[in-house]
Amino acid sequence: MKIASRKLLTRLTLCACLGAVLGACAPIIVGGAVMGTLMATDRRTSGTQVEDEGIELRGASRVRDSLGERGHINVTSYNRQVLLTGEVPAAQDKQLVEQVLSKVENVRGIVNELEVMENSTLSQRSSDALITGKVKASMVDAQDLFANAFKVVTERGVTYLMGRVTQREASRATELVRGIDGVKKVVRVMEIISEEELQRLQSKPAPAEVKK
Repeated sequence: MKIASRKLLTRLTLCACLGAVLGACAPIIVGGAVMGTLMATDRRTSGTQVEDEGIELRGASRVRDSLGERGHINVTSYNRQVLLTGEVPAAQDKQLVEQVLSKVENVRGIVNELEVMENSTLSQRSSDALITGKVKASMVDAQDLFANAFKVVTERGVTYLMGRVTQREASRATELVRGIDGVKKVVRVMEIISEEELQRLQSKPAPAEVKK
């Protein structure tokens, strides 16, 4: 691995592990926001990116109001499609969380991957954060993938890939992630676009810089 790649992996891993440790203090973890230059290069529109952040915040708040301290629930939104991961104590809680999210403004679909079981441990969450860091670093390293096209979530060794990508990119990313140590399974929650649509997205002019 190149020195720059090692440094990037270290930074991503430390940030991911810190997020896992801090998130363990609360039963609900909100998906990360895309900011700065990453926001400008995202394949979603800027409006959709803002909507996704709002969905995650409102969804997490409403789930907390409904379930209280029961369960460990992650709410992640990409292009207004919500991925639910984590653990809940009962089957009715799993259904309740989905019902709550279905009523959040701008949500167009829900993929409910919640498991009925005991909450994951701090050690498990730290391991998941490490895996997510490895996945992101590997995508940055890969010359045939655009890392910012993907959102990555890992829960109990299962890595979920979200994004607006071509079939070629989806297959390549799946192959890459399956080879990463610690990944037990890869689940694709992706919106497949054509190569022609990808070309149109890549040819869009960058936002003009605002001078102060």
